[in-house]
Amino acid sequence: MNFVQPIRDPEIIAEIKKHLKEENERNYMLFVTGINSGLRISDILPLKVKDAKKSHFSLRETKTGKQKRIQITPALKRELKYYIEGKDDEDYLFRSREGKNKPIGRDMAYKILRIAAEQFGLDEIGTHTLRKTFGYHFYNQTKDIAMLQEIFNHSSPQITLRYIGVNQDSMDKAMNRFKI
Repeated sequence: MNFVQPIRDPEIIAEIKKHLKEENERNYMLFVTGINSGLRISDILPLKVKDAKKSHFSLRETKTGKQKRIQITPALKRELKYYIEGKDDEDYLFRSREGKNKPIGRDMAYKILRIAAEQFGLDEIGTHTLRKTFGYHFYNQTKDIAMLQEIFNHSSPQITLRYIGVNQDSMDKAMNRFKI
């Protein structure tokens, strides 16, 4: 399994959003939902239009089986409002072009992100990048590792810090300052 990184640079995030919005609305919304919710891709893909009409995403996590309730951020709420306009409640948010009403698969989500990453020269990108990007920026804005640990359902703050790449940032900075 490849190790993926968060997208740390807000300018690159903005450029990716702009690029995806121009290319494909569904792919743009997949990216925006991922970086604004902190949900795993396995929990994002089964979301339906009716889920986006509420104040929170309420779901049973695919990986853990635990019930989860995540507030939809105001920015995401605005984007979703336009995206779901005219769609049926039972439609999948990220509908595949194949089949009548099926969500895209994990492989397609990965392909969407890899293609976008290549456009911007990003390495170590995968579907988990969305969740890690959320975590990285949530932590940098709030410095509340305990809250992020709870959101991610991690067993310790150290695991969360390593997961979002903060420990890597610290090591990189220390190595840059190191000299003999």
